[in-house]
Amino acid sequence: MARGKVQLRRIENPVHRQVTFCKRRAGLLKKAKELSVLCDAEIGLVIFSAHGKLYELATKGTMQGLIEKYLKFTRGTQLEAVTEARPLVLDAKEETNVLKQEIDTLQKGITYLFGGGLGTMAMDELQVLEKNLEIWMYHVRSMKMNIMSQEIQTLRDKEGTLKAANKYLHDLVLENTSVTNFVPFATDTSFPLIIQDGIFQL
Repeated sequence: MARGKVQLRRIENPVHRQVTFCKRRAGLLKKAKELSVLCDAEIGLVIFSAHGKLYELATKGTMQGLIEKYLKFTRGTQLEAVTEARPLVLDAKEETNVLKQEIDTLQKGITYLFGGGLGTMAMDELQVLEKNLEIWMYHVRSMKMNIMSQEIQTLRDKEGTLKAANKYLHDLVLENTSVTNFVPFATDTSFPLIIQDGIFQL
């Protein structure tokens, strides 16, 4: 009997999803080892589970060595691609036109965000808007973290001042209680009370 075709979409049941992940991960690692042995290939495999657990396989040497080899191999092609993609020199007029287009796109995107836009935005306009929104979010988060760090430092300074004031007042209270709790003098001698009419014993 032929096996039914498996639909490639996310498994909703978490138990079934975990079981499938374990089985397929083991199969993938096994196939990678077989390919390395049969074809004398260097294979590096990195898998992160949904819970962030790392599984890796380096068939020859270490994963660090394979990554360094990969970086050496791709660094030249990346530099060539960056050099080809970078425009030589834009004159002032072309730069002005590019900036105007970007400003228009951003203004259009802002009106769309606040519900004032008509029609739809093009894909390149949406990509420009997305890139700028990510940059703005980064700056907003950085400012937020700086403000929170300053507030935390201010609160720590206040805490130190209050602790010092509390210690000073505590020491002052202890000093005052030690002065007031003195021991009275014990005397056995009776002193006469002298009045004009006579002498009376206390």
